[in-house]
This record gives sequence, structure tokens and C-alpha cells, in this order.
Amino acid sequence: MSYMSDIEIAQSVEMKPITEIAKVANVPDEYLEQYGKYKAKVDLSLLNKEGKQDGKLILVTAITPTPAGEGKTTTTIGLADGLKRIGKNVCVALREPSLGPVFGVKGGAAGGGWAQVVPMEDINLHFTGDFHAIGAANNLLAAMLDNHIYQGNSLNIDPRRITWKRCVDMNDRQLRFVTDGLGGRVNGIPREDGYDITVASEIMAVL
Repeated sequence: MSYMSDIEIAQSVEMKPITEIAKVANVPDEYLEQYGKYKAKVDLSLLNKEGKQDGKLILVTAITPTPAGEGKTTTTIGLADGLKRIGKNVCVALREPSLGPVFGVKGGAAGGGWAQVVPMEDINLHFTGDFHAIGAANNLLAAMLDNHIYQGNSLNIDPRRITWKRCVDMNDRQLRFVTDGLGGRVNGIPREDGYDITVASEIMAVL
């Protein structure tokens, strides 16, 4: 048997529409917000639906990964596959991958081998756009802060003590410490600034 890479395995399977997956998980259509044919968000009001039963939680955490980071997701998906195989009603909750590790040494975060979730490319890249929305919200607040200083700074904010950073969903060490607001009076107030990766932003912490 020839070796298949993770992406080859992911692309070799025939995906089921997310509506079919939702039916298996007892999620009615009215609680689905679809993102194409194979992805959807679930309305949290489903938690308040009468007649629902509580399940048991298995938390897979704090295992020692390889230097590249793989192991936790693959183990979690494999565990769910095993439970399903012996007849258990099972559902997996994974965190959304950040683009930093996806394009770094670690690679994606949708599992590996035959224990992965699909569509792998979508999950590892834009998915449902949540990280992009978090980044936009974070950077809007950063822009408002600097604009307040530019418009007269009635709150007497000390630009040297600002800890709110901008963010981008990428491991880009070149942007960790920057000087911005350059280019003359109409382009802001020059100050030292920096970028965090989106998943380390304050807005992500709030979410």
C-alpha cells in the first residue's frame, strides 16, 4: 500500500453535506447557519431546547506532543472514531486552527492520517471567518485609540504606555515591534507599537 499524505487522504474521501451530519447529531435545520455545503455554525439556543439530554465529557488535554506539535487533535479524533465504532453516540469539539501554526513548522490542526476532519483546507484557512472578524474588531479599537490621541487626546493617554497591540493571524516576528504613525502630521502620531497573533489578542481572550 502506497503512502498517502494527510491532504491526499482528506481529498480522497467523499464528504457528506453538513445537513446530514447535523441529523446524525440531532441538530435540526433551524439551528444551523450554513457556510456552504459542508460547514455550518450551530445556534446556541439549541442548548435551551426542551427534551435534550446531557452527555458525558471526555477532555483530551496536556499530552506531550512531538516537537512539531502534532498529537492532540489526532488523538481526540481517533478516540471519537473508536467510541463511534463501538456504538457510542459521540461528538468532538476542537479549537479552530490559527494561520500562524498552519503556515509554520507545525502545519494544520485538523488531525492527521485517517483521523482528521474535513474539508481540511477550509478548516485550516478561512473556515467561517471568525479569526478575521476578531482581528478586525481588535484593530478597530487600536485605530480608535490612536485616532483619539491624534484628535487632541482629551483623556491624556501616554503613547509610551499603550499596551493594546494590533493583531494579524500570522506568525510574523518582523511585526512584533514596530514604529508607526510616520509620514507627516496627517498620518498619525509616531509611536512604538506592535502586533500580536490574533489568537493572543484581548478580543480573542474575551471570546
